[in-house]
Amino acid sequence: MTQTLDLFPIGNCAASALIDRSGRFVWACTPRVDGDPAFCALLSGDKAEDQGFWSVDVEDMASVRQHYVRNTPILVTEITDKSGAVVEITDFAPRYLQFGRVYRPMAFVRKVRPLSGTPRIRVRMRPMVNWGEAPAAITTGSNHLRYVGGEMTLRLTTEAPVSHIRDERLFRLEEPFSMFLGPDEGFDADVAATTERMLSETTQYWRGWVRTLSVPLEWQEAVIRAAITLKLCAHEETGAIVAALTTSIPEHEGSQRNWDYRYCWLRDAYYVVQALNRLGAADLLENYLVYLRNIIDSAKGGHVQPLYGVGLEPSLTERFAEHLPGYRGMGPVRVGNQAHEHLQHDVYGQIVLSTVQAFFDQRLFRPATVEDFRALEPVGERAFELHDQPDASLWEFRGRENVHTYSAVMCWAACDRLGNAAQQLGLMERADHWNSRAA
Repeated sequence: MTQTLDLFPIGNCAASALIDRSGRFVWACTPRVDGDPAFCALLSGDKAEDQGFWSVDVEDMASVRQHYVRNTPILVTEITDKSGAVVEITDFAPRYLQFGRVYRPMAFVRKVRPLSGTPRIRVRMRPMVNWGEAPAAITTGSNHLRYVGGEMTLRLTTEAPVSHIRDERLFRLEEPFSMFLGPDEGFDADVAATTERMLSETTQYWRGWVRTLSVPLEWQEAVIRAAITLKLCAHEETGAIVAALTTSIPEHEGSQRNWDYRYCWLRDAYYVVQALNRLGAADLLENYLVYLRNIIDSAKGGHVQPLYGVGLEPSLTERFAEHLPGYRGMGPVRVGNQAHEHLQHDVYGQIVLSTVQAFFDQRLFRPATVEDFRALEPVGERAFELHDQPDASLWEFRGRENVHTYSAVMCWAACDRLGNAAQQLGLMERADHWNSRAA
């Protein structure tokens, strides 16, 4: 099968995966979005048919149809064989309210059932470790398989015969079964009933979230799908928003401009937050502000990087993953991103622009305070100092710096919006200060 970027993302703001047009998991990192890709077929080149995927293959497959469950990131794949028998696969990452908080494990569920006829299937589970260096070692339990050797040991729990999955045996699909892939922890419950409840509650969660969006009648389906996809780029634990779920997809064929985008660019995150905020999704903004406040505290009035790891890591040393040939063999595959070393002065404006809404928006659980304003002021001072200094700007040029209009405008915006925030807080002396800075 020719590799394609026509892929379906699923996720829960902790785990994420990409599924191809045949229903295979071809990309998923553990234990976080910026971790080792257990499923790395997307970047395996000619080896993509042999490693780094999770498939449910139907014997004598004739056609495939795929769609998302309405207003959710839950994917349904229907595979028909040459005799007319149909298999349905439902893929999702659980996400729902439980015990007063959101349950979002680093886990995926695949529910497989026959819709008609007597199809024969083969489950192939081939995770890799250390960026495609070797297959994960497999150990077997009575109702589970363990995949060992990577950053995270994975456990597949199922009511299907585990030997069928371990040996990739072709078998007749007569009854539905479920597969739960997650951390190496016991699954002390009925797999079928529990995953069915997870599916129901995950569906309910996402439809409830979409229902809160303020979406005009025009282009609703496309806007809702885009909003869900953007939300999947959030790492909810810390509030980070990654630029992409993948690394090293070439900018164009043979360019070698293959970058790792699985980190939080403060600029890109600002635009994601603004896009969803216009739809009324304040939850992403509030989580991202927590992330930003931690970055501001760590900077202590000094240099702010253009990007950080999802866990606030400042060092994102760039290296090559030698065992992965790259998408369609177009390497290199990079891990980390040298851009964390760049000077990009627009970042100071992005921080203030992202934060200033919290001084005005009455919807937020935690409105911004005078203490937050005091913490922001050093960011504004950096913006004022650097507004006319050379940098790499949003173009992220490697090896050369210039004075960029975009960066200058963003630095001005930082001073201007701080003036607005000071006035809102009744700090007129500080408002005059920042308005004079912006003048």
